[in-house]
Amino acid sequence: QLQASGGGLVQSGASLRLSCAASGLYFQDYTIGWFRQVPGKEREGVSCISVLGDSSNEDSVYGRVTISRNNAKNTAYLEMNSLKPEDTAVYYCATQLAIDPTSCGLFLEDYHFWGQGTLVTVSS
Repeated sequence: QLQASGGGLVQSGASLRLSCAASGLYFQDYTIGWFRQVPGKEREGVSCISVLGDSSNEDSVYGRVTISRNNAKNTAYLEMNSLKPEDTAVYYCATQLAIDPTSCGLFLEDYHFWGQGTLVTVSS
């Protein structure tokens, strides 16, 4: 089970830290991905982190987000800075059992376990 939290209403330029708490799985064996979805649009990848901590970010958030994980707490984080109105979306965390512990990707079909989402609203 995955529980995403930390969303809210913020002004443009603000920062937020999203959390993804996992239970019922051996967290250290899983790649973590963050995705977002705007109503009426497809869900898109934001950032991912491999088992060994390597990360990958989608171009539109590059330089503005930092993904991290704390295996002792079974929790992953997405720190977002310089938020823009176009970042407004429901943010989801997801996991996949890692095949390569040194890399991760943002293909939706590779992720099998999803959290319920947390809404981020950025006002201009």
